Amino acid sequence: MDASSRILVTGGTGFFGRALLRAWLDKYRSGVALPLVTVLTRSPATFLECYPEFSGLSWLAFYEGDIGNRESLPHGELFTHILHAAADSTLGPQRSPLQRYDQIVDGTRNLLDFAVACGAQRFLLTSSGGVYGPQPEDVAKIPEDWLGMPDPLNPANAYGVGKLAAEHLCALYHATHGIDTVIARCFAFVGEDLPLDVHFAIGNFIRDALWAEEIIVGGDGTPLRSYLDQRDLAQWLLTLLAAGKPNRAYNVGSDQAISVAALARLVGEIVSPGKAVRILGQAAGNSGRNIYVPDIRRACEELGLVVTIPLEAAIAETANAAVRRAESGGRECP
Repeated sequence: MDASSRILVTGGTGFFGRALLRAWLDKYRSGVALPLVTVLTRSPATFLECYPEFSGLSWLAFYEGDIGNRESLPHGELFTHILHAAADSTLGPQRSPLQRYDQIVDGTRNLLDFAVACGAQRFLLTSSGGVYGPQPEDVAKIPEDWLGMPDPLNPANAYGVGKLAAEHLCALYHATHGIDTVIARCFAFVGEDLPLDVHFAIGNFIRDALWAEEIIVGGDGTPLRSYLDQRDLAQWLLTLLAAGKPNRAYNVGSDQAISVAALARLVGEIVSPGKAVRILGQAAGNSGRNIYVPDIRRACEELGLVVTIPLEAAIAETANAAVRRAESGGRECP
């Protein structure tokens, strides 16, 4: 994407969005000419109060709106690219299954209609590895052509089924309107904006390592996970937006598996050496998620994407950022 591009970003103030904004800001400070970026957010003023470094930039604008309300979108503006990353993965579990599904599917439909109206050429949807359903025990890394899916009759699967429906909408709009829709199936991540007090295991471990007497593993520690640093995530998404093949899905994440127990111990070694790790030994609440690790060969081979930041460095930076926030009295942006 060159400086003539105009990009609309949804979810631009969340975990994904802040990573993207920092990536662009780094390029800007290095003298790189940037496209014009507009971030759709429910409260620009609140975000800029939290992150004043994004104020007053010639290439960056904020527009107050909500993906669930199509009338609030920036009608009359023209965009060449849309990066749709809005979904409450952090607060989503507080919503009912129907609310989660509606936010994902209706929001994507609204943005696709807007893409047609504003003449956007490319549309990147941040989907999820959850669209595959339970990863089989004999599949160490799940590829994009795996045709499993979440059980659609289980309301608890509203997130994964909603993302799958959103992907299908992208395929329909590609076939009907010729928009180059690309799918980023995102797995698990770590970075300075990761909440440490919700349902993300690695965030809970870092919190415990920093401020608790011991690091607690709520389950038996056997599930396998992998984590991509937030900074790598931003570069992957920008590459997919610019160069991903139309009507094609790409796994986004690390393919380096680690057990939850080993992860807790690794966090302890990096953040608070000598701190005890206690495994409660309870069976995992969702046995279908014993493995959640992507095969990333498609992204690597087709687009030259690689994991550049080791997990150890990502953990250290996440912990250091949390300490900086605590020492400065900083607050999380909603």
